[in-house]
Amino acid sequence: MSNVRRLVAAALLLGALSSPACAHALLRKAIPASGATLQAAPRVVRLSFSEGVEAAFSTILVRDAAGVRVDLGAITAASDDAKTISVPLKPLAPGVYTVEWHATSVDAHKTEGHFSFTVAP
Repeated sequence: MSNVRRLVAAALLLGALSSPACAHALLRKAIPASGATLQAAPRVVRLSFSEGVEAAFSTILVRDAAGVRVDLGAITAASDDAKTISVPLKPLAPGVYTVEWHATSVDAHKTEGHFSFTVAP
């Protein structure tokens, strides 16, 4: 086998072996769900990811239509699931709310996103 072929094979093998270590925490589930219309205001926003996240280095901001924050800022990790974090909310009036999140996975990779939900009158 030529040196070039050996180098290519080694690079492919290294890439295949390192893929799990390069994973990112992708949002898998949100409560309330993206685009949901709720009849009752939620008391908390809960986000579940594809891998464990570091609550201390992650954020969940919830804003009303005027851009005013309605979350209480204290993010917590679920005691039974390292992939889930949540933030409590102030009492919400009917309206549209935007959730902005930044997650730092246990392997220090960062992801972010946003979605909205509606509290019906």
